[in-house]
Amino acid sequence: MDRVAKLVSQKAVVIFSKSSCGICHAIKRLFYEFGVAPAIYELDEELRGKEIEWCLMRLGCNPSVPAVFIGGKFVGSANTVITLHLNGSLKKKLRDAGALWL
Repeated sequence: MDRVAKLVSQKAVVIFSKSSCGICHAIKRLFYEFGVAPAIYELDEELRGKEIEWCLMRLGCNPSVPAVFIGGKFVGSANTVITLHLNGSLKKKLRDAGALWL
C-alpha cells in the first residue's frame, strides 16, 4: 500500500493500467484529449505489478485496472471515470488537482 500511495502522490493524475486492456486504452485517451499528461503504470510491465494490482483490489478497484487517481485520491475505475465525464464533474476534479489550467 505504501508503494501505491507514493506513486499516486507524485503526479496530479495517475492511471494504473495493463498494456493489453482496451478499456484502459480508452480511459488514457480520454485524459489525453483533455490535455492531461497522466503518470501511467502498466502493471503487466512493472517489476512489482502483481503486488500493486493486489493493493488496488484491496482499495476496492475491481477489476484492478484501470485504476484512476486524481489529486492523490482514488477516483475509481472506468465506469466511475466515464460517469464523472458524462455528468461534467471530471473536468472540475482535474482543475482542482492542478492537472488542467483552462
